Amino acid sequence: MDNPGVKTGKLWDIFCKVIDNYGDAGVCWRLASQLAARGERVRLWLDDPSPLAWMAPQGTAGVEVHLWTEPLALEGVVPGDVLVEAFGCEIAPEFITLYVSHLHATGQAPAWINLEYLSAERWAERNHGLASPVMSGPGKGLSKHFFYPGFTPSTGGLLREPALLDLQARFDRQAWLKGLGIEARGERLVSLFCYEPPALGQLLAQLKADAQPTRLLVTAGRAQAAVQHCLTLEDSQKSLPDSRGLLSISYLPRLTQQDFDHLLWACDLNFVRGEDSLVRALWAGKPLVWQIYPQHDNAHHAKLVAFLDWLGAPASLRAFHAGWNNMAPGPLPALALGDWLQTVTEARQRLLQQDDLVSRLLRFISKNH
Repeated sequence: MDNPGVKTGKLWDIFCKVIDNYGDAGVCWRLASQLAARGERVRLWLDDPSPLAWMAPQGTAGVEVHLWTEPLALEGVVPGDVLVEAFGCEIAPEFITLYVSHLHATGQAPAWINLEYLSAERWAERNHGLASPVMSGPGKGLSKHFFYPGFTPSTGGLLREPALLDLQARFDRQAWLKGLGIEARGERLVSLFCYEPPALGQLLAQLKADAQPTRLLVTAGRAQAAVQHCLTLEDSQKSLPDSRGLLSISYLPRLTQQDFDHLLWACDLNFVRGEDSLVRALWAGKPLVWQIYPQHDNAHHAKLVAFLDWLGAPASLRAFHAGWNNMAPGPLPALALGDWLQTVTEARQRLLQQDDLVSRLLRFISKNH
């Protein structure tokens, strides 16, 4: 259910370091925009705001973007009511010093949120909402509160705009594709937003050999470079861009957040990476394959399995994820889009029965601060 949450009319300072292929900035921009849509005011502090030039070129009312310099330029800055440090970044100590002075001067209660990474693992439920006393530095004596995005009512939920499903229902797929110069002729549409999966060559060969014609819509950046590298290895550079028999390839420009959603809505199968695109793919309600961000100690394997468990993924989808994420040897299994569509549809319906992340966050701040 879409719950407007509790209006607080507060000023939020959200701090984010752009370290993970723009996904961190993407999540924080969605959070800031959705808070502003509820009547909040937001300052978003980014060490690299350049991705917003193509991700959100129009900006949004109620959100100010500030450059996170070292040291942080704070002349004339009055700290807000709520601090959010996203994904383990350490808020600049000079800002914390200013915040503490502001609390003392105003008698205001502290509200300091540590927004964590998304996980379906059980410990996210156990740790969500817990206080973490600050033991040293200028914030000593204050407490942060962990806020874990998640897939269950016992977590912080997922970002979702109240009007998202209405926008999706009114989406004109053909018109949107035509705006990109793509004339869809009834072929299967597959989006590709990935890092460099070792099984990418297998996927291209599988799609090329499939009896059903496929158009692969490849996002700009690492996905495009990875596809072109695979094709070069196959000595197929001369075949680019759109003359591969039953597999056609279209390379996309950088997409705004809105157009990335449109891409997911337009396709029959979505390959996504990281966290923000996974959530958007779930809301799109189409079959999806997730490339989780790889960690050197393979800790991401347990995280992926936990997500597939929550999803209720059938054996075919689990096997495909294992191959796509380099967790199991052997060829990729065949696509089973009918079963995968049912799985994602049911999962999305479960999520729609829950409040979104911003509603839960506003309630948490209202209740605890």
